[in-house]
Amino acid sequence: MHLERFYLPCLAQASYLLADETSRKAVVVDPRRDIQIYLDHAARHGFDIEDVFLTHFHADFLAGHLELRDACGARIHLGAGARADYEFIPERDGTRHVWGDLALQVVATPGHTPESICLLVFDLARDHDQPQAVLTGDTLFVGDVGRPDLMASVGVSAEELAGMLYDSLHGKLMTLPDATLVHPGHGAGSMCGKSLGTESFTTIGDQRRLNPALAPMSREAFIAMATADLPAAPAYFSYAAGMNRRERPGLDQVMARRRVLALDDFLALLAAERAQIVDSRPTEDFVRGHLPGSINLPLDGRFAVWAGTVLDLERPILVVARPGEEDQTAMRLGRIGLDRVLGHLAGLAELGRADGMSGSWERLDSAQLERALAGKDAPLVLDVRSPAEWAAGHIPGARNLPVAELRRRLAELPRDREIVTTCQTGYRSALAASLLRSLGIVGVRDQRGGWVDWQATIGSGADEGAGGCAL
Repeated sequence: MHLERFYLPCLAQASYLLADETSRKAVVVDPRRDIQIYLDHAARHGFDIEDVFLTHFHADFLAGHLELRDACGARIHLGAGARADYEFIPERDGTRHVWGDLALQVVATPGHTPESICLLVFDLARDHDQPQAVLTGDTLFVGDVGRPDLMASVGVSAEELAGMLYDSLHGKLMTLPDATLVHPGHGAGSMCGKSLGTESFTTIGDQRRLNPALAPMSREAFIAMATADLPAAPAYFSYAAGMNRRERPGLDQVMARRRVLALDDFLALLAAERAQIVDSRPTEDFVRGHLPGSINLPLDGRFAVWAGTVLDLERPILVVARPGEEDQTAMRLGRIGLDRVLGHLAGLAELGRADGMSGSWERLDSAQLERALAGKDAPLVLDVRSPAEWAAGHIPGARNLPVAELRRRLAELPRDREIVTTCQTGYRSALAASLLRSLGIVGVRDQRGGWVDWQATIGSGADEGAGGCAL
């Protein structure tokens, strides 16, 4: 039996290719949308990908099940409770599939979503009865469990799903042998849980002992725990989950329809289509000059998550990128279903032709910001981190308004006072400043280095949770 894990750091997402070494037949579980990595791996080892399983309808990315179907004829398998526009094999609890020495057995585990399944992995050359591993999707993570609140848009309450999750964990997964390896669908940083661990795999026994969500507690206590203190889900989650249910164009088709645009054509399309500009260059390059209205989403951060958080999901997109990164930018937008990328600017030299159009601002370091705050016309320091980050310590006098809430709470911000955005290290502050400028608040700059730099340069400045106020 062959098992290979593929990990996508920017989405903290894991997918798996399993194969029988004798028959050379392969299965992919929870594939990303850019499927070439699986095709290359299969070709390298002489495997034929015949089947693709989704453990559930993912909310944080578009899965590559349709792409694998179209590329190699793979059969799509979903939990029996799933409803989708495309043909699939509904998988009921206990169903076992065998490919030579590889067997997968379906375990229905509703809770993260109603149709969630896990897959027991058997190496039949070793043992027909005891699973070697379990692929847990978003049901069980290292040190955490899946969040149960992502289905409110289709009328299933978090409390209802949390109760199902408790039953799935304790009635099914925790009955497996302690030595069973656990291969989850996400790692640390994913928004599909609250506090995922950094390890790539674990065992049932370790999770039984160490996972706080699996500590002895009543079903009622688990429901209260699982539904408390959940971070706000990015805006695109319900959109992506819906897209995973529907028939849609493949990523190759989406990528092929983009255009390479000279500046005049770029600006004409921007106006005609009411498009939004994504500038994926590093922040230091962006702030030196960019097209007004651009939103800075550097590729070196959690690009896809923030794109799905701050962009208007209904409007088309035009891209400005460093040479050679145009395709990467569009592909990473496509990973979360933002397919309406009309094209990209034909080289950064085109920016130099934008006389009188190139926006810029001077970032403030911590010392400059401290002096500005002591001056007569002190700026408003807008901390765009989460409320929990802000409460743990922040610049004195700062107000808290998370990046994800900027669009809907724009009216709360002053127009007659300079705003300086700040965050933890500087990525979100520049993103927020560019977003606010694109929304018409022009007197905005950001602080370079964020709270980390402020602490190193100025000192703690504020007691934990003291100073300033939340907007």
